[in-house]
Amino acid sequence: MNAFATHGAFSWAELMTQDPESARGFYGELFGWQFDSMDMPDGHYHVARIGENKIAGVMAIPAQAAGTPPHWGNYVTVEDVDALPARVEMLGGTMLVQPTDIPGVGRFMLFQDPQGATLSAITYAQG
Repeated sequence: MNAFATHGAFSWAELMTQDPESARGFYGELFGWQFDSMDMPDGHYHVARIGENKIAGVMAIPAQAAGTPPHWGNYVTVEDVDALPARVEMLGGTMLVQPTDIPGVGRFMLFQDPQGATLSAITYAQG
């Protein structure tokens, strides 16, 4: 199964922290992860990998989320992220971030389920 192309599959994990460099050192030593870094508009994004398999990302907490504690977030692949907000709300959930482009990656959104748990959904760019 290709989690990046399978509707409903968990496909990515992402750590937001105040100190991405320390997190890279900790998880690199703990799990043997290697990291590739890329420039983003708000700083660097660090892609964790095992061999050639990209498994997670590490980034600084963005300014618009100041005050948020460090946390791991998960992404679930969906066929059409733009169709999901109406379903989230119909089922009693709350939209936190409307569908938003991630250049070169796809579109994502963040929502809260009726119990208060947060989760991101993503439609990956093709090709």
